[in-house]
Amino acid sequence: MKPTLYRHPHGITAIDAEYLYPGHAAAHLIIDGGRAAFVDVGTNASVPYLLGALAELGIGRDAVDYLLLTHVHLDHAGGAGTLMRELPNARALVHPRGAPHMIDPAKLIAGSQAVYGTERFHRLYGELLPIPPARVRAVADGERVVLGGRTLELIHTPGHAQHHYIVVDAAHASLFSGDTFGISYRALDTEKGAFITPSTVPTQFDPQQHLASIDRILGYRPESIYLMHFSRVTDIPRLGASLKEQIGLLAQMAQAHAADADPASAIRADMLALWRRLARAHGCRLSDADLEHALEGDLTLNTQGLIAWLERTGELRRAVEVKT
Repeated sequence: MKPTLYRHPHGITAIDAEYLYPGHAAAHLIIDGGRAAFVDVGTNASVPYLLGALAELGIGRDAVDYLLLTHVHLDHAGGAGTLMRELPNARALVHPRGAPHMIDPAKLIAGSQAVYGTERFHRLYGELLPIPPARVRAVADGERVVLGGRTLELIHTPGHAQHHYIVVDAAHASLFSGDTFGISYRALDTEKGAFITPSTVPTQFDPQQHLASIDRILGYRPESIYLMHFSRVTDIPRLGASLKEQIGLLAQMAQAHAADADPASAIRADMLALWRRLARAHGCRLSDADLEHALEGDLTLNTQGLIAWLERTGELRRAVEVKT
């Protein structure tokens, strides 16, 4: 399949993973000295586009050294087992908490089916193929790997997920953030730049850890951050401040509605109102309906993640007990 490619500086190419719709999810390919690495890979349906990108860029499949899987959520890593079968020299580098799920995806499948439902899970992700243990490497916090002539540092960043790391390309002031540094769709860009929202999806969102991870990212002073959703953003201090503000507000919203009869609906409504206000202040000219449509999936998953956080911390139960 012919891929849609976005060429960025320093040997970095974004490949549209064609997940859900064009412009929603990007795998990134780093090329240096004739060697290559993918940062996140999308789903099984994304694999032909990634292989097509290698062909279009003149990179042999045997030149791919790494799949750098920032975390094992299936829009990022669902296609890893299938892709690895096509890349004879590649190793999958995964957070220690995520590595077992790449070797045996049974629990990952069960957890994802609980979120999406069995029918939608199969439609979106198909059959998850395991990766042989010898080809999976669990990476420590701060571990460095060499790709061609550049060194990449892998930093654990919990908050979005406990099994999350980011990829720091310090020599080029670039960073690949998975979902830790939020979501920024190009359709919401304005003359002020990118618009960004946090990702508080099930089941491991933790606001304090997430804020600490964003601070750690900002401490590297990156000029560019590459997001899975969707690719390169700049003006990082502004975006970081916005993410931190929103994470605090979303946590407060969740706590405020914990005792409601229908907390999910109330949280979703408040989240949408917040994003509309911020988008309008940012100069977004989409209609309310189009803005809600663009953010629909995130509204749903973020709400589910906030409810899961309340349940995990016991706040939802305590709120109900106080009410009754």
